[in-house]
Amino acid sequence: MERFIVRHDWTREEVATQYRRPLLALVMEAAAVHRHYHTPGEVQACTLLSIKTGGCPEDCAYCAQSVRYQTGLKPHRLLDVEAVVKAAQEAKAAGATRFCMGAAWREVRNNRDFEKVLEMVRQVRSLGLEVCATLGMLTPEQAAALKEAGLTAYNHNLDTSEAYYSHIITTRTYHDRLQTLEAVRQAGLSVCCGGILGLGESEEDRIDLLHTLATLEPHPESVPINALVPISGTPLEGASAPTVWELVRAIATARILMPKSMIRLAAGREKLSPVEQALCFVAGANSIFLGDKLLTTPNAPVSEDKTLFDLLGIQPLPAFADTLPA
Repeated sequence: MERFIVRHDWTREEVATQYRRPLLALVMEAAAVHRHYHTPGEVQACTLLSIKTGGCPEDCAYCAQSVRYQTGLKPHRLLDVEAVVKAAQEAKAAGATRFCMGAAWREVRNNRDFEKVLEMVRQVRSLGLEVCATLGMLTPEQAAALKEAGLTAYNHNLDTSEAYYSHIITTRTYHDRLQTLEAVRQAGLSVCCGGILGLGESEEDRIDLLHTLATLEPHPESVPINALVPISGTPLEGASAPTVWELVRAIATARILMPKSMIRLAAGREKLSPVEQALCFVAGANSIFLGDKLLTTPNAPVSEDKTLFDLLGIQPLPAFADTLPA
């Protein structure tokens, strides 16, 4: 039973040892941990909607929404509440139990747009859906307001290691990100925090990122593992996406380090075959995004996901099943 204990005191060396295990042994261990804490075949189905697109002052090297890059993206202002509620209703009808809203902001400001977002949260929550948001940096007071409106979770990814972070983003610091995560946690919201593979980072950077996540107490309730989708016009347009083996290794390690967390197979999934996705599920992934688009990048069509779920015997996780601290 020792291997099934939830720990927050992982040393960097222990994380490296787990990460570098022979792949089959790593996957088998992760699968055993997964079965101990989760029901095999249950996968959280989320939908992500861009409620405000483009015009972001940040310089994230992978992102089409930065004003610093010429990507051909057409910006749009904050959507009307009615349009967001309609999208949430459609997502629920397609099988989603969590509805995520993303705005291309550096930080939340206390203005009419934030009040509008709070109303979106209220109305989407009234549909019986979990509600997640990713709006940039937050103050503790703003996090508390989102919690009061009914927000379930807040996404704020670390993206990569602290050492490599400045190679990807210079307009905010790693400490800024951690402060937002602390504000989210203090408000009693579920934390959604992960990273991106394929930014040009080293294996050491991936180990460092996993170590940072695994030593947060409590662990993030959701840990998205994203594969870079290179976008023309960004500094990383020529970067190579990670291999399926790299994705599986990261997912399996995350599952062992953070046993109770939902490990989300996120951006880049549409490029994986059904067999490759099945391997990710075996390794411990139990959350995905439904819908044809993730903010500005493509995602697997809903019809393909239905076929995949039927093939693998996957059932959507009921809403509000993962919201207790890990």
